[in-house]
Formats: sequence, C-alpha cells, structure tokens
Amino acid sequence: MKVVLAGGTGQVGAVLELALTAAGHDVVVLTRNPVRARQVAWDGRTVGPWAAEIDGSDVVINLAGRSVSCRYTEANLRDMMDSRVESAEAVGKAIAASVKPPELWLQMSTATIYAHRFDAPHDEATGVIGGTETGVPDYWEYSVRIAKNWERAQQEAATPHTRKVALRAAMVMSPDRGGVFDVLLRMVRLGLGGPVAGGAQYLSWIHDRDFVRAVEFLIARDDIAGPVNLAAPGPLPHRAFVRDLRAAAGVRVGLPATKWMAEIGAFVLRTDTELLLKSRRVVPGRLLEEGFVFEHGTWPDAATDLVRRARDGR
Repeated sequence: MKVVLAGGTGQVGAVLELALTAAGHDVVVLTRNPVRARQVAWDGRTVGPWAAEIDGSDVVINLAGRSVSCRYTEANLRDMMDSRVESAEAVGKAIAASVKPPELWLQMSTATIYAHRFDAPHDEATGVIGGTETGVPDYWEYSVRIAKNWERAQQEAATPHTRKVALRAAMVMSPDRGGVFDVLLRMVRLGLGGPVAGGAQYLSWIHDRDFVRAVEFLIARDDIAGPVNLAAPGPLPHRAFVRDLRAAAGVRVGLPATKWMAEIGAFVLRTDTELLLKSRRVVPGRLLEEGFVFEHGTWPDAATDLVRRARDGR
C-alpha cells in the first residue's frame, strides 16, 4: 500500500514509518522540513502540491500537532489547538479534492478527551468526555476542547468515500531517545521515580509494538470507523506504574514528589503537570470487542521489554 504520514517526523511517526516500511509499504512523510527521499513539504495548514501524494494513496495517517510537552501558556495552548485543527482540515480538503481518495483516514486524537476520573474506566461507549469536572485547574478544560475540535475537524470533512477513524491514543511507550518512556526511565535511574502527588491518578499507556499492530489492525479491517481507544487494557495508578518501572530497571528507591514539587519540576523541564496529575483511566473497548490481542497488555511485561530495548540501543 501507499501510506501518507502527515506530520510524521515525531516519535510516533518514526515508529510507524519504520514498521510500515519494514512491512513493504510505500510510506511518504509530509513534513515542514523535508531532508530526504520520501519526505514531502507541507505547511500543515493549507492545501498545496503535497495533496498529490494523497490522491491515489491507500491510507492517510495524520499525526500533525504541536507537542504537548510544553508549558501550557495561552499562546502554547492556542498553538496546540491550531496545529491540530488546521492540519486535520487541510488533510480533509486534500482527500475531498482527490480523484482517487484513500480508503482510510486515521486521525490522531488523544485519551485526554476523557474526564479526570478514578472510579471507573473510560471505553468508547460509556466513557465520560471531560471538560466539566470540578476540583481541577480550569485550563484542563482547554485540553479537552482541543481534542474535541481535533476530532470534529475530521468528522465534518466532506470525504464520503473514505473511512475515518479517530485514534484516541494513550501515551505511546517506546525506548527511543526523547520520548515519554525515555524521560520516565531517566527519572527512575536518577532515583526520582516515586509516586507524584500520592500516585492515585491513573496512567494509560500503550507499548509501541501494540500501537503499530493496532494501526495495522484498523487498516486491515474495513468495518471499523469512529473513535477507537489505543491504550493497553491495564491502566494503573501512578504509584503502581512507577513501582513496576523501578522493578524493570533494577532501581530499588524512588523518591516521592508532592504536587508543589511536581510543579517545580515541570517548570524546570518546560512542561506541564497535567501530563502527570490528570487521571487517565482509559481502556480499549472496541479493539478488544473486535478481537485484537495485545502482545504487551500488562505494564510489568511492557516495562521489562522497553527497558531491555533501551539498554540494547533499540
């Protein structure tokens, strides 16, 4: 197949490009800064010559959007919104104008769309969309609004001949440098891998291999559309998550952090505490119902594999 990866130069894009290319597919990456073959320039906002790559392709996967690993200032939040919505709208217009539109459009979304919650998991059918919770920072609602607008841009695109799936992805755990797992592992090795703010908040995740396999599963199935949670079936409280990661890394001690300590750390790292403090208890209801089988469905197993690959440089 010909697969177009829009905004495919980030961590998740690199994981997908490597796997899909290894599987024999022709992968074209749309990027603002092309530097090699099979990379094509686009601005992520307007339809241009890059649209010719979509016309006649089999699958489009749009991953474009400003990284969420930043301070959640008003300007950064607006940039996060615009980069997601505008890129989705541009992809939709390119598909709509295609003589031979792709059969499938996979649009990246996020598990952050669900409410901050401890008492029950969110699946696609019964999950509660966030934005109205009490007792959480007001700006958390903006993150939910970004996710809703992101998905709406895909839903409203006039692409009747293209099946559309919104990938409500949890944190993709990969051993690659600079990714979320790499940061977490470095913190654990520094002795900072203890629970944050008590550690009761749930953390949803997915192993990079299962992320790729889920994408391949959705490509192969022609009867699945709409939102799909890409998360392992075992979300767990932060305190258990870091405990299992310490065990996998062979680190005995992890210093806990209070909420105000997390705020200081987030400021130093130029990121935001929402990524740590929001309880994301998300489960893959549709994937499991459709028969998808996870290779790394439990965190201790996944963490052991990821630590091993990180040590091996893979």
